[in-house]
Amino acid sequence: MSAPQQPQIQILNSPDYRDGYANSIQVRVSVWDFLLIFGRLQPLGADQVEVHNFQGIYLSPQQAKALHTVLAQNLAQYEKTFGEIKLDPNMAQPPGQIN
Repeated sequence: MSAPQQPQIQILNSPDYRDGYANSIQVRVSVWDFLLIFGRLQPLGADQVEVHNFQGIYLSPQQAKALHTVLAQNLAQYEKTFGEIKLDPNMAQPPGQIN
């Protein structure tokens, strides 16, 4: 018995597609979905920052897990090529939020 043939995939960008840079990601979870909120962190002083959120993306739990898998594979390959990515221990964040 042969495996089912994979569909041919064509990727198209919608007219309003934009690339953006985020250095802040907030994750909100409900029983139905995950909400990823992307923003840019702007330091205002030594002890104050502002986060300007610009995009929220809802994912099903299945898509969130698929994203986790793809990111884990790509991070492992990145670290194999360029070395370990070290996180700043002074940047401890509340659960669910990465800045």
